[in-house]
Amino acid sequence: MLQTLFLTMLTLALVKSQYTEETITYTQCTDGYEWDPIRQQCKDIDECDIVPDACKGGMKCVNHYGGYLCLPKTAQIIVNNEHPQQETPAAEASSGATTGTVAARSMATSGVVPGGGFMASATAVAGPEVQTGRNNFVIRRNPADPQRIPSNPSHRIQCAAGYEQSEHNVCQDIDECTSGTHNCRTDQVCINLRGSFTCQCLPGYQKRGEQCVDIDECTVPPYCHQRCVNTPGSFYCQCSPGFQLAANNYTCVDINECDASNQCAQQCYNILGSFICQCNQGYELSSDRLNCEDIDECRTSSYLCQYQCVNEPGKFSCMCPQGYEVVRSRTCQDIDECETTNECREDEMCWNYHGGFRCYPRNPCQDHYVLTSENRCVCPVSNTMCRELPQSIVYKYMSIRSDRSVPSDIFQIQATTIYANTINTFRIKSGNENGEFYLRVSMLR
Repeated sequence: MLQTLFLTMLTLALVKSQYTEETITYTQCTDGYEWDPIRQQCKDIDECDIVPDACKGGMKCVNHYGGYLCLPKTAQIIVNNEHPQQETPAAEASSGATTGTVAARSMATSGVVPGGGFMASATAVAGPEVQTGRNNFVIRRNPADPQRIPSNPSHRIQCAAGYEQSEHNVCQDIDECTSGTHNCRTDQVCINLRGSFTCQCLPGYQKRGEQCVDIDECTVPPYCHQRCVNTPGSFYCQCSPGFQLAANNYTCVDINECDASNQCAQQCYNILGSFICQCNQGYELSSDRLNCEDIDECRTSSYLCQYQCVNEPGKFSCMCPQGYEVVRSRTCQDIDECETTNECREDEMCWNYHGGFRCYPRNPCQDHYVLTSENRCVCPVSNTMCRELPQSIVYKYMSIRSDRSVPSDIFQIQATTIYANTINTFRIKSGNENGEFYLRVSMLR
């Protein structure tokens, strides 16, 4: 009895020592364990979760600290750590592990599974075949009848921090995020871990100490094509005037203002990021660079037309006075009415002049004069009435332009001497009522 008690105390001391050593921070763990950076200790690797088809032949995988077991699907682990009724000597426990059977109502040696999963005293149940596996698991092969599966509520297990006993008497992870037992801030997200939890920041934030601060995405190029606007927890892109965001919300593409919303009054030309307006011939851009204003060509130059310039929308035209017609769009040319249409009678002849025409008698000779040619009238010497009259009168018609510079010579006349000792005089007989004309004597050489 004393030997059994000594072995039991030694086992508990070793277990306590192992449990205490697990709180020491290690970065290298033994086989079957991995380092937990959250809890700062080694934690068991669940091979049943990460190893594909860990057990073959229809066996089920049961994880335990530092390894796993492959058991029949009808096998059940029964543990009790409250009030063990009887302790089996170490020799019997060793023998049970070898033979695979334990007598009814016998007790396996109390032990602790490495890693701090739970402490248990496994009590064998009378009736079905019972095995004690390594690490003092008590494995029972159950019959097919489910009513014979023990359901003693006193069978309790003690789980490590972050785990709790399930209804199937196994340690299962506590979801602190669902149960609300976490201490994450309101601006953080709780992420459940195996046996623990961690607090993470919302997207767009990063942890600085215990607080979550906004990530300025605009300082990490290249996020946006042109301009980046940081917002709490996010950002968005903007484009310069004349550009718009593409479907990916990052790239900026040119806006064709001439197709989308043409603001030009006449001609629109799209350029990268903007547009320009141009006007048709005869127009110029107004101060707003959008509308077009008519150019008054007649004000720009006084030499566009020979006579008169008339401004029109986008162009100009030339006009001529009555009796003239426009030639080559700018020059005025006299209309010869005598060649086209006139109103002269048969006893009249048409005389064309600049800007008009006149009808003159075909026989302009006065009394006592005889028409000797087309425009000359002669008074015969034989006629005594002609002695006091000019011997001949020549009728000439000419056009005088009104815009001639003055003074200027219009025509020149010269008298011939027929009679000796004759004195010739010249005078303007009519048509000079306003005194616009005068005679100038010139000496012949």
